[in-house]
Amino acid sequence: MSLPVKISDEAPTSDLLGLLIVDTARSLRTAFENRINDAGLGLTPGEARALINIADHEGSRQLDIASRMGVEPMTLCTYLDKLQALGLIERQKCSADRRAKRIALTSTSDEMIRRIRAELHVILDQATSGMSPQRKHDLEVSLALLNRNLVGDCPSTPSGADEKR
Repeated sequence: MSLPVKISDEAPTSDLLGLLIVDTARSLRTAFENRINDAGLGLTPGEARALINIADHEGSRQLDIASRMGVEPMTLCTYLDKLQALGLIERQKCSADRRAKRIALTSTSDEMIRRIRAELHVILDQATSGMSPQRKHDLEVSLALLNRNLVGDCPSTPSGADEKR
């Protein structure tokens, strides 16, 4: 459901900004899910998101990937099982913690990542249609700052809770 808002160059009020961000994120996610489902990649949208996340943060621990994606560790584990069965990723022992697994891409993942990114770029091109390159850049910088500010404000997990995975 989209918010009925008038688009203008005026600065939105703070409550409207939050609603626009949430609504836009939901719309982007729905568009991504639809494109991935229709693309015939043989992956679910969650598996595709996991693979892109791994590509952007290769060598991350499973728990860190789940946290970045906002999914439960067991949900991510299911995605990783499928990606590993397809030969797209491999789980490697973490040298710092023998119980943890780090996730690495395989050489066969390159084409799948390229195809997922192509679908994502179609969505982003549609979403930013009519924006100048400068406006797109400003939006990216602003959203990155917003994200950093919110991540920095999150309460930390109990001592030692993350180190075990």
